[in-house]
This record gives sequence, C-alpha cells and structure tokens, in this order.
Amino acid sequence: MTYRFGIIGAGIISEFHAKAIAAMENAELVAVYGRRIEQAETVAQAHKCAAYADYDAFLAHEGLDIVTICTPSGAHLEPVERAARAGKHIICEKPLEVTTERVDQMIAACAANKVMLAGIFPRRFNRATGLLKQAIDDGRFGKINMADAYVKWWRTQDYYDSGAWRGTWDLDGGGALMNQSIHTIDLLLHVMGDVKSVRAETRLVAHRGIEVEDTAVAMLEFKSGALGVIQGSTACWSAAGHPAEVHITGSKGSVFMTDDKFRVWEFQDARPEDADIRRDYGLGQATAGAGAADPAAIDFRWHQKNFEDAVQALAEGRAAAIDGHEGRRSIALLNAIYRSAAEGGERQQVE
Repeated sequence: MTYRFGIIGAGIISEFHAKAIAAMENAELVAVYGRRIEQAETVAQAHKCAAYADYDAFLAHEGLDIVTICTPSGAHLEPVERAARAGKHIICEKPLEVTTERVDQMIAACAANKVMLAGIFPRRFNRATGLLKQAIDDGRFGKINMADAYVKWWRTQDYYDSGAWRGTWDLDGGGALMNQSIHTIDLLLHVMGDVKSVRAETRLVAHRGIEVEDTAVAMLEFKSGALGVIQGSTACWSAAGHPAEVHITGSKGSVFMTDDKFRVWEFQDARPEDADIRRDYGLGQATAGAGAADPAAIDFRWHQKNFEDAVQALAEGRAAAIDGHEGRRSIALLNAIYRSAAEGGERQQVE
C-alpha cells in the first residue's frame, strides 16, 4: 500500500519532511498547506504536489491518509484536532506541544477519532542509539551513577528575528532547551527512563528581543536513582558547530555518544563486538553537529526512518514507536525545568 501524505506548514522543516517522504518506498507527497498560498506553492512546485491555503480544502484532498505537522510548536494542537476529526493519521514535529496539558488534548483527540498520533524524534532511530540502549538493558554499565546531555549550539540573532514566533513562550514554548536540545533530552529519557525531580537555572546571554533562554543548566534525579545534568545553549559560537553529546557512566562502563557516533565506548566486561562498534561507530575525525550551527544542515534521512516506523505501525495495527505518550515525556521534563528556573532553582517534581 502507498500512503498519501500532506504537509501542514511551508518552512525549513517542511523541506525535511518532503525529502523524507520522497525517499520512502511506500509513500507519496500529494499536498501541502501554508497560511499563505505563495509559501505553499513554493514547496508544492519543488515536489510536484497540490498547494492549499484553505485548511479544510487541504484535508479534503482526495485519498489523503497522513498529515505531517510543521507549524510553530505552540500551534500544533488546533491542526492536530482538526486533522483527527477529518480522520487523518498524524505525524507531528517536536515538541508535540509546549505544555503537557496541550499534549494530553492532542492524545485525547486522536484516540477519540481512532487515528494515529506519532511524534518526531529521529535520533531514536540511529543504529548507535540502539547499541547504547541495548548495552544499558543488558546491564553492562553496572550501577549507572550519571547520565548527562550536552547541547552547546549557536543560533544567530537573524535566526530569532526571522519569525515573530521564535523565542516566544506561547509559540516556541521555550528556548535552547525546548527548541534545540529537546532531541538530545528525549534520547536521554529513551535510554535512561524517566526523571523524578529537577533543579534548574536559565539565562538569556547572547541574544536580544526574545522572551526565552539561550543558556540553561538542569540537575536531574532519575527514577532509577542516577543523577544527571542537562546543559543546553544556542549561545556557544562555533564555525562548524559543536556536536550534541550524551554521557552514560556506571560502575562497570562508560559511553560518550557524539551525535550518532561514540567518542568513548568501554566496559569492564569487554566483549569481542566492542572493537567492531568502536571501529564502525567511532568518531574518527571530528564532525560537526547535526544542525549545531545551521538548522538547515539537518540530515533528512533521520526523519525518513522516523516516518517509516509510523507507516509500518499503521500497516501492523500498532502504536508508533514515538506515540503521543512517548512524545509527552520530554515535555513533562521541560515544563518542570522551566518551573524550577522561574522559582529560583527550587526542586520540581516531573509530572
């Protein structure tokens, strides 16, 4: 079966979606919706599909099966609810929404209309992520004592000035953590499990005219008992961009994951396959972070894997690997981080 896709939103992210859909074997992009017809037509002409500025007409496009949501983060709820009522399955960009309350409304709308809700966290589908999670599940780290995420990226002032929604609480939902670091935060939760409580501080140090943070530090206590740190920033200048990193350390092992490679992979109980992993997934030479300095530099193939899982889930009648509940986990943590920062670093429970 070929699934017919439509894209809601006509910006940078919609290009990743269009390229990912085109690369899939059982998918076809048939329509794109934009608030301004000129924007929609730019994407439609490049990808040979129909353009709409009328949302109801877009949803009524013949044979439309799945819509992908590329609107600003705090403007996901309404298009999701309307698409669900129209019987369309939904793949929604990160974050699903900017508060857990709004995410819960999305989940409820899709459940009531018996359609799929899938989120987008492409880094979960990297082979390196699978290897790290398997090592944790196999107990190779012994007692995990620390689990950290580091995202030290750069965004220009022009980036924030390019859209009135950027850097606002209502539509961006936050700054360097909610918009840029959320991929790595989700990856940390995916491999480590949920966080129990958090203390945090956020600052705006390198940009002007925005409501949210460009620098943040959070101290975590995981439900497993491990401690952790999140550092997220868009104020760390680098010509090529620093890669995002996840560090997992325990009484019997340490792994430092750099984007989709390993800077460190070592265990007390060494196994023959460890040498192969270091060879095949080692850093080798230094590489730039995926989107670390330029958001247009993200590799669409990570989105492709994410989309393929959602389509396979539909074919198999199961939930997508990143369903609404999975997508909610990072929002719950981020909401708690922002509450803590607003209250002077007071410890907050993650709900």
